[in-house]
Amino acid sequence: MSSGFSVVFALYPGITQLDFTGPYEVFARLPGARCLLASVEGGSLAADAGMTFDGVRALEDIAACDLLCVPGGFGTVAALEDRRYLRELRRLAQSARYVTSVCTGSLLLAAAGLLTGRRAACHWAWRDALGEFGAIPDPGRVVREGNVFTGGGVTAGIDMALTIVAEIAGTDCAESVQLAIEYAPAPPFDSGRPERARPEILAAANRRLDAVRTERDAAVRRAADALRALPA
Repeated sequence: MSSGFSVVFALYPGITQLDFTGPYEVFARLPGARCLLASVEGGSLAADAGMTFDGVRALEDIAACDLLCVPGGFGTVAALEDRRYLRELRRLAQSARYVTSVCTGSLLLAAAGLLTGRRAACHWAWRDALGEFGAIPDPGRVVREGNVFTGGGVTAGIDMALTIVAEIAGTDCAESVQLAIEYAPAPPFDSGRPERARPEILAAANRRLDAVRTERDAAVRRAADALRALPA
């Protein structure tokens, strides 16, 4: 890997593309940054909505990185029990200056043993599952614990990335990046958080999530048991 500030997005099948393409747009504008997409197998990878990414590196071929970013998505359920993937997260996190996640990516950091005793953000529908891994669920949009930055659901990844750019390169740089991507949220509806959404909207969202809830909860329990079984 060439010199500069290396950012590795640790991907897996079934990711939500905006979880990492949002932060990617921010980090790619950090002076000296080099952004890489990587997965266990490398090659081609499909996101949860059908978008495909080619030229993905193999995680084991990346010796180290300055910033590790783990996105979320419906593929989190399977990734929670992918031992090779979790092993690579642990390895890269050991020397990374920053360890980050977006949405349910924090569950994967937690399953890798990287959030034990730490506060962490997550998508609102999955947040409580962090407790199974000894992490502390936090409703914040961006939560920092030492060198670990976790973002809430999907779009929070942009906020997380801007927060880190400000720390690395200063507020002026972060504000310039924000201006460059015209990140000025003005949503047409105030329903982006469960506490703000109308009850019927929240109920409908939860019904859609019920399709994966049982499988998700079982995977979380198995992954938590596997984490507890790791050598101290």
